[in-house]
Amino acid sequence: MRYFIRFSYFGKHYHGWQKQPNAVTVQGVLEDALSKLLANEIILMGAGRTDAGVHAKELYAHFDFEEIPNKENFVFRLNAFLPKDIAILDVFQVPEDAHARFNAVARTYEYWIVQQKNPFLTNHAHLIKYPLDINKMNEAAQVFLSHTDFECFSKSNTAVNTFNCDVKYAEWKVTDGILVFTITADRFLRNMVRAIVGTLLEVGLGKIDISNVKAILKSKDRSKAGASAPAKGLYLTSVLYPDNIVKNHG
Repeated sequence: MRYFIRFSYFGKHYHGWQKQPNAVTVQGVLEDALSKLLANEIILMGAGRTDAGVHAKELYAHFDFEEIPNKENFVFRLNAFLPKDIAILDVFQVPEDAHARFNAVARTYEYWIVQQKNPFLTNHAHLIKYPLDINKMNEAAQVFLSHTDFECFSKSNTAVNTFNCDVKYAEWKVTDGILVFTITADRFLRNMVRAIVGTLLEVGLGKIDISNVKAILKSKDRSKAGASAPAKGLYLTSVLYPDNIVKNHG
């Protein structure tokens, strides 16, 4: 049987999601806990991967196993196996051909900015002390909605079949004193959101204008875009699936 697992984590102490040798990753820790609890080697396929230090409020992965009778008890026991910075939110059965990565239809990220020193958000948000023109940042963000090729915001030497992404939403808002950038697309390239944020911050600081953003997109050159914003301010907040796979699960 195939199961989806829905979970969240604070990424500070992890070298990203994807399992790799000689590094502590979220996938590695989760697979180890699941394998011990189920007394079988469990391999997870995640909906996507986050870079080192990036957080996830909601992420999905799938695995195959025989019937798990008491899901609530299983979630409780699995959480007991895990460190405090990883939390299992749900485990549920899905169709046998459901795929956590390929069946996802949209992903949403948030990036948090604070404009004054806040000891409670040191590891949760990026501090920018200088004034930002949020209106210009939002005007520049709208350019992404009518563009498809985001190679200029992709990590160099990334092996992908296409750099095309369908961005559905991109906007800055101030919430509880935190400047939050929210962006939703069908898929994201490696480092894409942090590169976009870094570029929009340059717009907000008056270093570049909107015409520069359009030129950067057309250039397809990562070196033309802004520096990547720090990982600690980035959160994967949701992954959307068709109703026949994930329904009434968050």
